[in-house]
Amino acid sequence: MKLPPLFMSRTPAQRFLLAGVVPAVFGAIAGVILGVSAPLYWVLQVLAIIGGFLAGLEHPTAKEAALRGLIAGAIFGAFILIAHAIAGTDEKVSLGDVPIFLAVITAVVGAILGALGAKL
Repeated sequence: MKLPPLFMSRTPAQRFLLAGVVPAVFGAIAGVILGVSAPLYWVLQVLAIIGGFLAGLEHPTAKEAALRGLIAGAIFGAFILIAHAIAGTDEKVSLGDVPIFLAVITAVVGAILGALGAKL
């Protein structure tokens, strides 16, 4: 299996796009879908899990991958909340009593997934 290029070998613009813009846009899409369809929201969460794991493949160490996953996961979770708030729809999946905790969960899960990908 051919691995993707290492994250740090990419240009700063590419790194910003991959670790910042992609999670933000995907999180925003998931945030809108949160108010539309529970099944589709969960499909997007599965895709995000796969993406977090695959992003870890771009890192030589689990620590480096975990840091990227932590940041990208936090961005992803935050943009779910931001887009959902802007959309103003009722959530189809409960975010619990403290919705901001979603960003903490996605950050921690992102770090774990990235580290697992790097270990592979």
